[in-house]
Amino acid sequence: MPDRDRERSQARKTQSKNKDDGLTPEQRRERDKKALEEKISKKVGQGATGEGSNAANNSKGAGKK
Repeated sequence: MPDRDRERSQARKTQSKNKDDGLTPEQRRERDKKALEEKISKKVGQGATGEGSNAANNSKGAGKK
């Protein structure tokens, strides 16, 4: 029975997110910063279509006051 518990515990550990990716905290921040900048620039590129729908939604409530 204890062997089975150990096996299950080991299986859970391998499924969990691995925080030890071999990077220093500084390297990890730089990687995350680049990923965030790419995500933002991607949203800015789509902003022309997204902003129009938001502007229409925002103006609906303004006239009801």
